[in-house]
Amino acid sequence: MISVFWLVFWVGLTLLAFAAGLSLRMRLRDAVRPPAPELDDDAIETIIRTGTLTTPEDEPLDLREIAEEERRFWSEPWDEPEEW
Repeated sequence: MISVFWLVFWVGLTLLAFAAGLSLRMRLRDAVRPPAPELDDDAIETIIRTGTLTTPEDEPLDLREIAEEERRFWSEPWDEPEEW
C-alpha cells in the first residue's frame, strides 16, 4: 500500500515538473521571438512590384562604436585577485 503511494507520488511529481518546464519554455520562446511584420494590401503590392519588402526595424549595429567600447573595456586596469 505504501509503495503504491510513493509510486503515484513520484509519477505525479515528475509530470508536474515536466508540465512546468514545458510551460516555461513556451513563455520564454514567445518573449524572445521578434514580432512578425504586418502584411497589408500595400505591403503585398510592394512585394509584387519590387520582389522585396522592407520593414521598420531597429537601427543596425554601429561597428565603430562597438569596437571603441571593446577597446575601452580592455584598456581598463584590472584588480589582481587577493591571495589567501
